[in-house]
Amino acid sequence: MATSTEFVIRMEDRPGTLGKFSRRLADRGVNILALQSFPFEGKSQVRLVVDDASTAKTVLDNEQVSYTEEKVAQVTLPHRPGELARAASRLGEANINIDHVYGGLEPRTNQPILIFGVADVDRASTILEQVATTAKAA
Repeated sequence: MATSTEFVIRMEDRPGTLGKFSRRLADRGVNILALQSFPFEGKSQVRLVVDDASTAKTVLDNEQVSYTEEKVAQVTLPHRPGELARAASRLGEANINIDHVYGGLEPRTNQPILIFGVADVDRASTILEQVATTAKAA
């Protein structure tokens, strides 16, 4: 299953900051696939997965934005009740703790994408691939 690069960005928590930043990405043709933003220690912490990590990194560097990169597990599941529960339960059964999870949309199909931040990304990706395959067959 897919693994992706997640950018974890710390930015000022004030009106317009996220809009300005996301405009810079859009101007370079970078599509945000999934995003999570929340206040953290007087700033905003933004987690995002994009369709072009290389260009996004260039934008972040040019804007002198403070960020880190993390590898995350990404899975596309049908939009119906119980899919998150099934995926999270399977990870729990494998003793994989979920540090964070958030959603987005697959650009070609608008199917839900779930991004899982876990310690063992490769193992989680394998499990999530099995979940997705089972979900498609149902």
